[in-house]
Amino acid sequence: MKKSLKTGFIGGGNMASALIGGMAGKITPGEQIHVVDLNPEALSSLKSQFGVTTSTTMDAGLAEYDVLVLAVKPQQIRDVVSSLLPHIQQQLILSVAAGIRTADLSRWMQGYASIVRTMPNTPSLIGQGVTGLFAMDAVTDEQRQMAEAIMRAVGSTLWVESENLLDAVTAISGSGPAYVFYFIEALEQAGKALGLSGKQAASLAMATFRGASELAEKSSEPVSTLRERVTSPGGTTFAALSVMEENRIKDLIISAAKAAAARSVELGEEFGRDAG
Repeated sequence: MKKSLKTGFIGGGNMASALIGGMAGKITPGEQIHVVDLNPEALSSLKSQFGVTTSTTMDAGLAEYDVLVLAVKPQQIRDVVSSLLPHIQQQLILSVAAGIRTADLSRWMQGYASIVRTMPNTPSLIGQGVTGLFAMDAVTDEQRQMAEAIMRAVGSTLWVESENLLDAVTAISGSGPAYVFYFIEALEQAGKALGLSGKQAASLAMATFRGASELAEKSSEPVSTLRERVTSPGGTTFAALSVMEENRIKDLIISAAKAAAARSVELGEEFGRDAG
């Protein structure tokens, strides 16, 4: 992979900002990053923070870039790629737009197929994300390395060899932070109901999630074993988990994730149908 990766961002919102922050001065110089966005204030902020070049319009200069990152809302993608098409040569197109399938992107770009689709999640905004990636067959090994380097700037990565698995990625890690926030919120409410202050309950809940996640990640044992170790028969944890089992909480979580995956499929179909 090139040491100085020329990268163009179409869109300068939160995810683009996070990626640029992870890339600039680390995997490529800031001046090798160009951002196109209609918001002058956003462009000014990115330029002052990271030394990127900016523009409010797409122009022929984009043809010189190694990677073009599509970082706009899904509803805007078709219009964006239509304007981008005259400037596409042999670049990698890297999409971070949720729900837009590669077949639709390729169709809108008159069959262009050097496309990697990604599914990052919101912890990417603090460099702690995880991103699922899928590459079309035309993507070269070097372009795969480029895509991975860019997405690793905001966390870890996971390649899938079938695009429909990105719907599963969406259900687990894409939507997953909301499930975690929901559980933290419930623990906070429980703590307050048991007499703790809101600040105390929040601190305990967040520290517990943080510590348990790190322990699970560093342990060579499955999480089921870790759970069993802290669940003494007849103890406090046993009492809590018994209530969860009686109420089929695990089954509900699985059903919720399946619903998220099904909705991801529906959105892909809707975006594709609406656009074409």
